Amino acid sequence: MNANEIRTRFLEFQKSNGHAEIAPAPLVLENDPTTLFTGSGMQPLLPYLLGQPHPEGKRLTDSQPSMRLQDIEDVGDPRHTTVFEMLGNWSLGDYFKKEQIENFFKFLTEIVGLDPHKIYVTCFIGNEKYGIPRDDEAAEIWQGVFKKAGIDAKIAEIGSAENGDKRGIKEGERIFFYDDHENWWSRGGGIESTPIGDPCGPDSEVFYDFGEDKQDVEKYGQSHPASDGARFMEIGNQVFMQFRRKEDGSFEELEHKNVDFGGGLERIAAASIDSFDVFKISLLKPIIDKLEAISGKSYDNNTDEMRIIADHLRGAYLLSAQGLVPSNKQQGYALRRLIRRAVLKALDLGISDNFLSEIIPIIAENYKELPDSILTNRADVLSVLTKEEQNFRHTIAKGLKVLHKFKDNGLTGKELFMLQDTYGFPLELSVEEAFKENIKLSDNWREEFDASLAEQRERSKTASKGMFKGGLEDQGEQTVKYHTATHLTLAALQQLIDKNIEQRGANLTSERMRFDFNIDHKLTDEEKQKIEDQVNEWIQADLPVVHGEYKKSYAKDTLKAHGQFWEKYPDNLTVYTIGDFDNPVSREICGGPHVEHTGVLGHYKIVKEESSSAGVRRIKAILE
Repeated sequence: MNANEIRTRFLEFQKSNGHAEIAPAPLVLENDPTTLFTGSGMQPLLPYLLGQPHPEGKRLTDSQPSMRLQDIEDVGDPRHTTVFEMLGNWSLGDYFKKEQIENFFKFLTEIVGLDPHKIYVTCFIGNEKYGIPRDDEAAEIWQGVFKKAGIDAKIAEIGSAENGDKRGIKEGERIFFYDDHENWWSRGGGIESTPIGDPCGPDSEVFYDFGEDKQDVEKYGQSHPASDGARFMEIGNQVFMQFRRKEDGSFEELEHKNVDFGGGLERIAAASIDSFDVFKISLLKPIIDKLEAISGKSYDNNTDEMRIIADHLRGAYLLSAQGLVPSNKQQGYALRRLIRRAVLKALDLGISDNFLSEIIPIIAENYKELPDSILTNRADVLSVLTKEEQNFRHTIAKGLKVLHKFKDNGLTGKELFMLQDTYGFPLELSVEEAFKENIKLSDNWREEFDASLAEQRERSKTASKGMFKGGLEDQGEQTVKYHTATHLTLAALQQLIDKNIEQRGANLTSERMRFDFNIDHKLTDEEKQKIEDQVNEWIQADLPVVHGEYKKSYAKDTLKAHGQFWEKYPDNLTVYTIGDFDNPVSREICGGPHVEHTGVLGHYKIVKEESSSAGVRRIKAILE
């Protein structure tokens, strides 16, 4: 069963168990100042896990493309990727541990066909300080499902991963208890950092065993499920949200308990072919095969380079297929970085000519089964990415000319930083070229480079303050106001400039709003003033902002709500209306949150209007 088949069978299996399939969120986020990309399957569902009713009911499932650029330096090993797909199912106050554990085990063993003897699981050991008991309930359920499979599953109390590294596995042990560093979920991390008022709880992780011979004991210690090394790989995590942290820091049981399950598609696919190397699954191996053909080199002898190229170009394809274009700002820069790292690794393989035109069609074929509601811009991907490759190779050629000017006098770290910062010539390429051409490097070039980089970062701190924080603290009252202001901005643009204008992106902080929209010309000063005046008129009118849940057909045909890509929306959705309900200023599909009336927004002022990308302009505005 290949990865696409596993995805399909998972969704079919969950729907047969009463789950409603929901559309995955886009990888490229809008109206979220906390992160660049969707990084997990549960991220878009957090409001519903926190108590908001979901229009599709209490049982949900999807397959969510996700990206975690914090893993970018780890790519090159057998299992880390920047982009991955998370199979998910949720119970919002419906079923709990027994049904979840039994169903996931059934999916793995009966649908995917994994050998139950190679499945190991972990549970939460409890915490006496906070009165949270050991999760014997989950462990007993696991013992039951293993027993039905003819396996006597013994229990081991490990505590910490460090203990496991020393202790290893005793004969017959299959269920392992760990502390909150391994088997507790909250938005803050461990028990001590669980936010007040948040649902939280123990989790039960599922691991696949690739064999004791895969463990490097000298490097990683004895093997156990939470150990580092290649023997065990986590393929799924079941979070049981059964507690809430009180004001005094203690925990209480929730009346309505949730299940949040996430399983890595790539990792389950790797387990299904009994390969600890995820780059051998159907979504990645065809890319590797093509790289071998282009370079004339083998994967076995060039694993790091080929894994990085395959991972990065897959990520670049998925981002570009959702309409993102390379740039020097935020998400666009992340895309540019993926492409450039891939090109640099291709140079290491001896691929000096443009090669993306041969790789991207393979990736497109791998992902042809993903719906157009997610990959909305497939047609432009090849031209966008190959153009970026060509531009970067031109940058490399120009950087080489500048670098060679230092042949007589040598290079300092400050000059290496200048090559990267000014000419886009990467540090690793500069150093490699310097050694190749016998260009002398200063004795402390690395320290000099790092110092220059630190100076630049210090200069940019004020500019980036409040943006893309790791937590949710920036989604406060002022940010909510800016969210409502984006709706008014779009309404003014459509009414005053062009009715066909659509939102192409947004970023909100507590200090300002940024709004991208499609248009074929720069706004004139007169047009900007008209927009500003109109928005302020609506603010001064103190218009009501109301929302309701509606059937999609009613929202579209009767309410005439504004929205794009209607096919991606569920049958029930939320609509926000600003102004008179029968003759509104704005009516959009939106998940919220918003202010209750426009009068609280203050004075709206456009501080800048500029180009964002080809055919897209950007308004930056503040509320005074």
